[in-house]
Amino acid sequence: MADVTILHNPRCSTSRHALAEAERAGSEVEIHDYLKRPLDEAELRDLLAKLEDAPTDLVRRDAAFKELGLTDSDVRSVDQVVAVLTEHPRLMQRPVLVRGDRAIIGRPKDRVPEFLA
Repeated sequence: MADVTILHNPRCSTSRHALAEAERAGSEVEIHDYLKRPLDEAELRDLLAKLEDAPTDLVRRDAAFKELGLTDSDVRSVDQVVAVLTEHPRLMQRPVLVRGDRAIIGRPKDRVPEFLA
């Protein structure tokens, strides 16, 4: 079993940085490309239960978020975050690192080495 799972987008430099940090730390890594295989509702709820960040932080507030007509009030609760990310997985922050019963969003980049230590 892997030491850490990274919910990864290979096109994202921050996500690639987290993967490189995990490899430098000697961690056995499981890569989950969440755009190719989005998390289902149960997986999202499990992730949010482990997440050390606020659930709403898991949702990217980018151009796609705005184009969809979403606002902060649409992603305040766990149920809302799950509904939005189930329907629009590309809105999930990346990378997300999961280790045992803990998970973090790997932004800013300097959070990753401490989490892996």
